[in-house]
Amino acid sequence: MSNARQLYAWIEEGEHDRQDFKETISSSKKIAKTIGSFANTRGGRILVGVRDNKAIRGIKVDEEQHMLDAAASFFCKPAVPLQYERIEIGMKQVLVAHVPEVPQKPIYSLGDDEQWWAYIRVADKSLLASKTVLDVIRREQKGSNSLIEMGSKETGLLKYLGENERITLKQFCKLMNISPWRARKILVNLITAGVIRVHTTEKAEFYTLS
Repeated sequence: MSNARQLYAWIEEGEHDRQDFKETISSSKKIAKTIGSFANTRGGRILVGVRDNKAIRGIKVDEEQHMLDAAASFFCKPAVPLQYERIEIGMKQVLVAHVPEVPQKPIYSLGDDEQWWAYIRVADKSLLASKTVLDVIRREQKGSNSLIEMGSKETGLLKYLGENERITLKQFCKLMNISPWRARKILVNLITAGVIRVHTTEKAEFYTLS
């Protein structure tokens, strides 16, 4: 059971790839995106009752927990099991929701467009997972680490990355004159084998040598 000292230590860390601050939960659907991104990555915690500037607001814990339960149960597919801690700071209460990295991935969250999307946690953001990242997640779930067949496309990609810092999917397709489907298949094989790394940002996704 965490105490006030532990809470202050967490707050001091700020928001990052395993921690998010919420002054209050305004929408179960919106917070489902954060829950799903933690569950698809390395897990994390949501500090409810803490402002972005690290100030403690205090909340009605039961109401906030109800919103989080709805998010994890109805707006995440499959449902995500949350664990809670209530921490008192003077007359105020903060709710800590611990989100596990789930064994059954990917977790999908219901978007405003009423479509189910998978998100991953990158730094302090919950970003939409690309088709490549989803394929990597599924491959890792199966635990299949098949041997890589190093053909001309794979060799050409590694040569390019040896001479350049990064490459995008579009650049790889153009470089090797192949379809996005085939390019993604090659990238997924090399990522799961640990040969290259995928980097997801708000603006673009790119690949580098590991």
